[in-house]
Amino acid sequence: MYALSWATLAAFTLGARAGTILWNGSFNNYASASDFDKWSWANQTGSYQWYIHGSAPTSEYLAVSSSYKNPADTAESRGIKMTIDGTSNWNGQTMERTELIPQTTANLGTGNLFYHFSVMHSGTNAPDSTMEHQVCFFESHFTELKYGVGSTPTNLVWMVTGNQKWSTPFTAGTWFNFAYDINFSAGTVGLWASTGSSPLTKVVQNVAASTSTNSADWHLGVLRLITNQKAEDWYFSGVYVESGPITTAIGNGSTGGGSTTTTTTTSAPTTNPPTTSTTTTAGPTQSQWGQCGGNGWTGPTTCASPFTCVAVSAPYYYQCQ
Repeated sequence: MYALSWATLAAFTLGARAGTILWNGSFNNYASASDFDKWSWANQTGSYQWYIHGSAPTSEYLAVSSSYKNPADTAESRGIKMTIDGTSNWNGQTMERTELIPQTTANLGTGNLFYHFSVMHSGTNAPDSTMEHQVCFFESHFTELKYGVGSTPTNLVWMVTGNQKWSTPFTAGTWFNFAYDINFSAGTVGLWASTGSSPLTKVVQNVAASTSTNSADWHLGVLRLITNQKAEDWYFSGVYVESGPITTAIGNGSTGGGSTTTTTTTSAPTTNPPTTSTTTTAGPTQSQWGQCGGNGWTGPTTCASPFTCVAVSAPYYYQCQ
């Protein structure tokens, strides 16, 4: 486990080096919550897939505003507030979820990539540290942030395959900037971090992990494991994925956070839904609630015992339950 000292890390800060943006999750092109509703499985447009949420109107879960972004990102016109509450149960699940997924034709799962985002909470509708939260995760959970876990549940905790590697107090009103350093070729993941306008520094060197993605299973948002009526607001900004070298500057006008160009598509690559078999399938298995099939899915299609692969939104999304 690593403890964070921003003052110490600042002495080792690297200069900003712009990589190649493969997918831009800027909210500049989203003027209101209704813009997210333009996306559907039949009309896959915009930067995000929007289907993992509760039964209330989109405006209960998503809001965009210039006041919701990291002020250091001067090239980004707005950020997003994502809310989870007692209505946020998706597809009958007992957990509560409000999540966005990249809509893109780009390959976000090859080579050495950097998944960038900034996250903040305010004193209003603050996260409840007595409940586990999963934040900005892949379906297989090989890398993710968590809140409400461990010996200090008020910390943001970075996990690799369920093991804590780093943590920091999740103080209200502070923007926390992150980049998941994922080497899909080598099967390793590391973490870059900073606060406010400070450049990213590497806080955890790459460690081994079962890295995989189908380019549409990274979740920007929050999953709260325990159903609760309490509303929580989470703020996100500066979202993009790039190939190396990593951009360490926060919103300097030439990085992914500052670009208004988005990668979109009107169709998605398809794969056959998972099939059942009477033989044992070799290779990795998916954990509970992880994706196990659907359009474009190239990860594990066999669920760990005793879970089975269930059609949640056939033929687009199957999940181990």
